[in-house]
Amino acid sequence: MNSLYQSSIKSLPLLGHGKVRDNYAVGDDKILIVTTDRLSAFDVVMNEPIPGKGMVLNQMSDFWFEKLGHIVPNHLTGVAPESVVAADEVEQVKGRAVVAKRLKPIMVEAVVRGYIIGSGWKDYQATGAVCGITLPAGLQQAEKLPEPLFTPAAKADLGEHDENISFADMESRIGAELAAKMRDVSIALYKAASEYAATKGIIIADTKFEFGLDDNGVMHLMDEVLTADSSRFWPADSYAPGMSPPSFDKQFVRDYLETLTDWGKTAPAPALPADVIDKTQAKYFEAIERLTGEKLKA
Repeated sequence: MNSLYQSSIKSLPLLGHGKVRDNYAVGDDKILIVTTDRLSAFDVVMNEPIPGKGMVLNQMSDFWFEKLGHIVPNHLTGVAPESVVAADEVEQVKGRAVVAKRLKPIMVEAVVRGYIIGSGWKDYQATGAVCGITLPAGLQQAEKLPEPLFTPAAKADLGEHDENISFADMESRIGAELAAKMRDVSIALYKAASEYAATKGIIIADTKFEFGLDDNGVMHLMDEVLTADSSRFWPADSYAPGMSPPSFDKQFVRDYLETLTDWGKTAPAPALPADVIDKTQAKYFEAIERLTGEKLKA
């Protein structure tokens, strides 16, 4: 399997490198999004790739875009990535890229939490609330919430942490009508995906969505959707409230980094041991196979 840490497409204008994705202009109205094998943890990009991870993320997103297309339009164009690059660049995009509509990003991330874990659990322990939303007393770590919570976050610059904001703050930033639409669509997407994942023995604890507007002001789902990078997936057969369940993502990397007393969670990143890379790769591969019922298309 070919691993790709950073793409080098010369046949298209480079728009920029994100933490994981490299974006190129395809004319004035489309973007080639190449999902690399880079991995970021604590908002720091690691130096080593997780081979095949980008393919997993890309193919998982495509799977969900198709499954949830009846809820909201998305950024897919149906244009084959191989058709917009030079012949000697096809290997860089095969299985890991998409040609997307060029949208105006809404600079608020839509976070939906179905279970109380991570920063939400820390917030609840300290205040009895998550992002200012008061919850019932006595909840345990990883417990299912009575209803999914919508907790928006302001998008930060590369290398910075996204900032949780209140719904009122979101309304003031993007307008009440668009904020309400983002909230309602996000919860509908989460519920539909959670119901499907449950049939595959997977719990979606939380996730984040990103949206953009086309030239007519129509809201589209964009970027990545319900991947192991943007969501917490837990195996249902080992789930129990009161503990942090194992997950199908970069948890092995996070756990390893937490053991490093001399790293302050800022760049430059420390080196990752081979066994941490291998275990993380295996989790990504398992996630897509369990969700879609098919092995990764290499």
